[in-house]
Parts: sequence; structure tokens; C-alpha cells
Amino acid sequence: MEDVWVEKYRPRNLSQVVGQDDIVARLKGYVKVGNLPHLLFAGPAGTGKTTSAIALARELYGEGWRARFLELNASDERGIGVVRTKIKEFARTASMGDQLFKIIFLDEADALTPEAQAALRRTMERYTATCRFILSCNYSSRIIEPIQSRCSVFRFRPIKQEDMARHLRNLAGKEGLRVTDDGFDALVYVAEGDLRRGINSLQVAASLGGKIDAEALYRVTSTARPEEVRSLIETALGGDFLKARGELDDLLLQYGLSGEDIIRQIHKSVFDTGIPDRLKVQLVDHIGEVEFRMVEGANERIQLEALLAHLVSVGAKMKEAE
Repeated sequence: MEDVWVEKYRPRNLSQVVGQDDIVARLKGYVKVGNLPHLLFAGPAGTGKTTSAIALARELYGEGWRARFLELNASDERGIGVVRTKIKEFARTASMGDQLFKIIFLDEADALTPEAQAALRRTMERYTATCRFILSCNYSSRIIEPIQSRCSVFRFRPIKQEDMARHLRNLAGKEGLRVTDDGFDALVYVAEGDLRRGINSLQVAASLGGKIDAEALYRVTSTARPEEVRSLIETALGGDFLKARGELDDLLLQYGLSGEDIIRQIHKSVFDTGIPDRLKVQLVDHIGEVEFRMVEGANERIQLEALLAHLVSVGAKMKEAE
């Protein structure tokens, strides 16, 4: 277990990128003509943004891609200084060989300060002849409009469940793992469209040895089983506040979850309950309010118990309406 599987199985070309077929087709078009504009990759974590940038450089430049590709993480170096030094120095020098331009890949570009983005805008404009920029971010709205208008925007979607399950099964086969069907279902549930999280969770579970099932995966990822969260909601809606409070204690102690972890899982599980849609709307609204209070520093335990009390009240109204 010495290898980090996320890196070991990182795609080496665009055809191996998982779950982003339309984006891959567009990027292959750039490779075919040997040219590309500035690019902006936007989307959730673990959906293939960095992988696509590296695979694009590999296919454009071949074996010598590293000499023409500079990767920086803007969350580490987010000030105007990095734009004026590292980025500018790399951008201003001409590329060697057949390719006329180099590539600067700026990961987590939404972490750049507004001043740094303004300086970057000018650098992108000035050195287009020798350099192309690929910016990667989780939130494109945090990139200033002058930069967005200079880029071709690619929006990465969370990986579909069937694509993730197929890739994880293939990986498990290569590693000789025994993973049950409910284990793969648990992996997909835990990952939530983030393939990197799914691969890391599988590697952690594999380190325990033996057969990998849903129980092992929920335990190593500190995730409550969806049926347990659903039982918590249904118990509260049934009017038994003390029993629901006991189930909440079990979740907090057994899985070591934080209040925000619990509230996110409750939010996901609300839609699997049999309550009317109009009540689901009210519950989601209240869950959002509780989550906001937690983020602002309110006591997690009090807020979770207040949510359970609210669920009891909603359940009582449902009985009255019947």
C-alpha cells in the first residue's frame, strides 16, 4: 500500500478521463489542430479538471511536455507577486521545438486576490503569442469578468454514478480487491460525484484487508449509513423525540461525525422519506437555517436537537391533517 492510487491511476491521455465525454471531445479538437485559446475549467472537486489539463499537455507536447507546462496552485501563492514573477517570467520566454506556445496551468485560480487577477488579465493579453493559460476553479463567479471573457469556459459536472461505479470496479480488479455490490453502492454514495474521494476511500478500506463491504466503507470514511439517518428522521416525524435523540447520540459517537456532517446527511435523506412534497420544502428550508447557524458558531448539539424537535412538530401536523 505504498502507492497513492489517485496518482497511480491518473489518466495519461484525454481518452482515459472519466465521465466528461463532451469536454474531452472539445479538448481533442484543440489537440488535432495543434492550437488552443486560454481555457477556464470550472466545477466541483474531483471531477477531472487537473487531470484534463495535464492530459491535454501530454497529447500536445508528447514526452517533453514538462518543459512546456508550468503548474501552480493559486491557494498557496495567491498574491500579485506570483503573477509578476513566476508567471510573467515563464510566459515571456518562447517555447522550444515545434510548438509555438507553452501552457501555464493555474489551479484553484478562484483563490487569487482581485489585484492578482487584474495583473493576470494583463499578462494573459500581453503574452498570448508565447503562452496559453488554463485556469482551474471551483467557482467561476469568483473569477473577474475580463478574465472569463478571454477564456473558453469548460464546466465539469460531478461524475455520474454509473461512470464512477464502472471506474472503481475496474480499479478494484487491477488491485485484486474483493468488493461486494453493496460496497460499490456505498463508495458511490460516499463519493457524491467526487471520483478522487471514491478512489481514496477504496484505498483506505483496502488497507484493512479482507472483503470490502458497505459496513467497512462507512466505517473508514466516517459516514453514517443512509438508512440510519433515514430512521432518525422517521423516528422524529413519528413523534418519539427521546428515541430520535438517542439515535442521534449513536450516530455522533459511532461515526465521530460533526454537526455539519450530520446536517448534510439529513438534507440528503429528507428526499428519501415518504412525507408530502410541501413538507419537504419546509424541512429543507429549516435545515438550511440550522446549517447557517452552525456555520456562524452556534452550538451544534443544541441546533441538532432543535431540528429533531421541529421534525416532531411537523410529524404531529401530518397526523392532524390525516
